[in-house]
Amino acid sequence: MDLAAYFENTKGTGVLATSGLEGNVDAAIYARPYVIDEKTIAFSMLERLSFANIQANPKAAYLFIERGDGYTGKRLYLTKTHEETDPERIKELKKKHSKIFSPDQINRHIVYFRIEKVRALVGDKEEAE
Repeated sequence: MDLAAYFENTKGTGVLATSGLEGNVDAAIYARPYVIDEKTIAFSMLERLSFANIQANPKAAYLFIERGDGYTGKRLYLTKTHEETDPERIKELKKKHSKIFSPDQINRHIVYFRIEKVRALVGDKEEAE
């Protein structure tokens, strides 16, 4: 499965689900991920609730709902591996999502995740890699 091509060519809405140390769950609208390779994605995150949750609990899920009729898309099950705050690296990645780039936002992090599993949006079927 070519996740880079999928996210580059597919329009839709993304939701990142995280939970804190005590298990309190949060879901937030997120842009398409930056696909680093077939096992790694990254998100640009401000220091808000999702970011705080990831600091306490490295597990997350990303739900991508394709635009159109029906319920198609992907569910990615994730584990945080590391993060970076280098402004030049952030600027380089953010150019891929130029419509939403806001260079004046401070305390931005690029958070990297290992993809543990990919499933279809609906059903129990795990997608082949």
